[in-house]
Amino acid sequence: MSKYPAINPGKNFFAGGFGGVCLVFARHPLDTTQVRIQTMPVPSPGESPLYRGTFDCFKQTLAKEGFKGLYKGMTAPIIGVTPMFAVCFFGFGLGKKLQQKTPVQVLTYPQLFAAGMLSGVFTTAIMAPGERIKCLLQIQAARGELKYAGPMNCVKQLYKERGIYRGTALTLMRDVPASGMYFMTYEWLKHLLTPEGKR
Repeated sequence: MSKYPAINPGKNFFAGGFGGVCLVFARHPLDTTQVRIQTMPVPSPGESPLYRGTFDCFKQTLAKEGFKGLYKGMTAPIIGVTPMFAVCFFGFGLGKKLQQKTPVQVLTYPQLFAAGMLSGVFTTAIMAPGERIKCLLQIQAARGELKYAGPMNCVKQLYKERGIYRGTALTLMRDVPASGMYFMTYEWLKHLLTPEGKR
């Protein structure tokens, strides 16, 4: 591996955030289509379904609502995903910087793995409460029991019960090594696919 430019966690934060916006922008039309197909009314006997499939749903949405119809409800994912990706890449950049003795020191793959694991800690700290709230609301809907009136009510009750971060230890055990592997593999593939003179 040859020398990298000096690492700047602040730049990684903004680049990760912008990457999160791009991810949502690219993925949201498919999410919209998926949700519409999953929630379409069950047709009566002899009646045609509202959508015949993914492509038909996509086509009908464009025809009836235009391009904007595919991006309805995109604000919430951008608000959630953008900071998560920003913190994820900030954590990786910080993890690399903390291990460097000089700004241009080349890190080994185990060091990149460790930097990725730090990113996993940061990301889990942000994601775990949201995942817990989402799971509790989904479970109560499936059981037909109403303990929480909605996301904010769930947050208040979990805060009172000191349960917002319950189960985070297991999430860390899963996500921290996974994040380390993700970033180490990313750096390895980037090195492998970059021509010798451009590294």
